[in-house]
Amino acid sequence: MGKSVSLVLGSGGARGLAHIGVIQWLEDNNYKIESISGCSIGALIGGFYAAGKLEEYVKWLDELDTLSMLSLLDFKGVGGLCSGEKLFSKLEEVIGDPKIEDLAIKFTAVATNIEAEKEVWIREGSLLSAIRASISLPLFFTPHTHNGRLLIDGGALNPVPIAPTMSDNTDLTIAINLGGESCNRPIKKKRKKEKKLTSKIKEYMQSISLPQSLTAEQGIYTVANKSFETMQGSIAKMKLAAYPPDIEINIPRDICATFDFHLLRELRTYGYQKCEKGFRKL
Repeated sequence: MGKSVSLVLGSGGARGLAHIGVIQWLEDNNYKIESISGCSIGALIGGFYAAGKLEEYVKWLDELDTLSMLSLLDFKGVGGLCSGEKLFSKLEEVIGDPKIEDLAIKFTAVATNIEAEKEVWIREGSLLSAIRASISLPLFFTPHTHNGRLLIDGGALNPVPIAPTMSDNTDLTIAINLGGESCNRPIKKKRKKEKKLTSKIKEYMQSISLPQSLTAEQGIYTVANKSFETMQGSIAKMKLAAYPPDIEINIPRDICATFDFHLLRELRTYGYQKCEKGFRKL
């Protein structure tokens, strides 16, 4: 067996699908992932991998079209657009809900206690509840109550959570930062029926009666999301400087939009190739 790894998976929406490619490269090259610390999408990908359910998630996501994905967002949240109940009920059908302490790989989901203004490390209990807390993107998802604490996205305080791995006895710490410098070359997926799909999405959004102030190209949500990502990028730089990993893999922040989950295959390949380049520099 090759070297053991502590894997740190950062936050950044659909860009986190690149985490899947990184994991695949490590497996293909005989590295053993013994510990995972994840935030937001990093907690989701890392948690599913630790539970041995990542391929089930990938298969489900790959078969999900954009309109079906939108239908999983209930837009009935309090303190956020979506409650997340419908989405996580479906995820439970796909991967179940194991206990973190029963996983074969050490796992930490990082969230933010909005009332205490503190970082929270979740290392036991329901895996799905831990992930739900960690991905509670402000404005989009309702904050999640976990063990009596009101939690939001871990990226608010620690978008690349290296600190939970500091006590690990592994050979390498590898951190994936999804807030890397812009590349001005976003991934695009060619669609023969792009106009038709865009029209259907617009019809769907109109049917659920969301105000234009939210859905406009430069609406409230878009501005808030860009502001949050700018903040995360700044915090990530400070965290990486304070806790430098053995290998840092940076995914450009503009490689795709936050909800471009239809780019699964492209982002998976991108993550695989970035990981390979990262190891060449050793």
